[in-house]
Formats: sequence, C-alpha cells, structure tokens
Amino acid sequence: MFPTDSLGFDPEKIYDIIVLGGGPTAIGCAIYAARFAMDVLIVGKTFGGLIATTHIIENYPGITSVSGPGFMEMFREHMQSLNISYISDEIGSIEQKEDYFVLQSFFQQFKARTICIATGSERRKLGIPGEEEFTGRGVSYCATCDGPFFKDKVVCVIGGSDSATKEALFLTQNAKKVYIIYRGEEIRAEPINKKRVYDNEKIEIIYKTNITGIKGDNSVRAVIFDNGKEFEVDGVFIEIGSNPNSDLAKRIGVNTNEKGEIIINRKSETNIPGIFAAGDVADAPFKQAITGVAEGVIAAYSAFDYLKEMEIEY
Repeated sequence: MFPTDSLGFDPEKIYDIIVLGGGPTAIGCAIYAARFAMDVLIVGKTFGGLIATTHIIENYPGITSVSGPGFMEMFREHMQSLNISYISDEIGSIEQKEDYFVLQSFFQQFKARTICIATGSERRKLGIPGEEEFTGRGVSYCATCDGPFFKDKVVCVIGGSDSATKEALFLTQNAKKVYIIYRGEEIRAEPINKKRVYDNEKIEIIYKTNITGIKGDNSVRAVIFDNGKEFEVDGVFIEIGSNPNSDLAKRIGVNTNEKGEIIINRKSETNIPGIFAAGDVADAPFKQAITGVAEGVIAAYSAFDYLKEMEIEY
C-alpha cells in the first residue's frame, strides 16, 4: 500500500536531516523539516508504523473518526505534496564524522548532518509456551489485520489497556464471542471505550487471571490459565503494550532509561549533538499519535536551529 518512493534520493548528498521511522511522528517531523526548506529524507522499515494496524482513531483533533490505514494515507499524501522521499530500509549502523553522520543499511549508505530517531515501538510478547509456535495460526498481535479470519469463532484478548479494549470491540464484528483476559481488577480503558465494552453483549471480561500457555494442533484450541485450567478459544490476540525500538540508538551511545526509551529534553534533543528523538521510542510518559507528532515537529525545529548554528545555508 505504501511503496518506496526513492525517485528523489541522492546517495551522494549530505541531507540536512534524515528521519528514521515510518509512523506519524516520523512523517510529522519530515513535513516540518521540508517546510523549513531543509533537505529531508525518511528511511523507515515499515510505512505507517503500529498505528496503521489500528482499527479506528477517534482522538486526533480535527479528525472525528478514521481507520489506522486511512490516517496514514493522509500523512502519505501530505508528505508527497512536499516531494519528500521515503526509502523502505533499515539502518544498521551510524558513524559520526566531523560535521555529519554516515548511516549504513544492508543495501546502501546515507549521509546527514542531523538525524531524528522516530522508530517507534514493537508489540510486547508474553513469552509463554505455544506463543511463538502458534503465531500466525491463531496467535496474533493485530486484530485489524487478522480479525476477519475469525468469523463466528471464539477469541480472547490478553491485556487490560485502552488498546486491548479497542481490539476486543473490533473483533466483535466477526467473532461470535470475545473474552478479555486481564491480570488486574479493572480494565484501564478510556471511559468511552470502557462503556462500549460493558454494553457489548459479545464481550466478557475475565479478571485477575494470567495465561501461562497456549495449546492446539494445527491451530490454537485453548489457553491455559494460571490456575491450571484450560479454556477453549480459537484465537488469541495479545495486547500487553510495546517495547521501544531503540537498539540502534543504544549502539551509537544515545542515552536511554531503564525501559530502553531514548532520553530527550523539551527540544527533543538527545545527549549526542545533532541526534534528536521523538514519539514512542522516546521517554515521554504519554504516548499518543498527537504527542509523537508534536515531538517530531519540535525535533525538526531543533535540527533547523542546530544547522543555523553550524552556519549551514539552505
């Protein structure tokens, strides 16, 4: 859906900024960098990021309701209107030269005077028996992607966050029964989504319960509760949060906290001059598309100021 657009990529050019990532934070940063007349390039593993797998978005100002893919399509159109190139690739190493950085992927090399790391996060796994074995055969981390395969089936969602409730609500469009299995005593959803869950006859919540294993044959047949009981389901959707994609940042000496999140200040600056970070990969406590975009915009502005101090002309 989101092809690589490398027509404007110049391998010899030293870009003013290269943005790493493919979600709204990365695109927001690139859009503002382009508006500041900076030479900008986006390099991302997957266009859209995790939000592109979201069923519905209703909390982004100015947009009453939109699907995750629809949301990122608007970002793509805006990006393309400014002739910003997006390269589908993954950076493996970064080397600092005197006044620029060299970014190396498996296939090619890029050069930039500043970098914004907006690589987001990836789904956290349970790490229990059967999870890896049945991934793609009943175990999923994306209801929007895989929900239609469970028409008239019984499924469960593991987790109690707002994201977990949204997954459960989406699954009711196809599944005949959806269980939310949560280790806590009360789901932690936004009030509007909590009410939607409580009002939905297809959804039932099992509190104060963990699952310790997943069983099946060719596909999932049951989960095992921490009391040893087997509970029959056809699908398991895991929504227990995410881990920041900060390994590259750690390798080049960017400071991270105990969660692995990149430490930034209010200017989206890291401890390395010229390297900025924003969005879910950074240490901001509230992780939403709108706050990530704001951090990305701040990173673009801070990079612009940094280049002015270097007396780089546009």
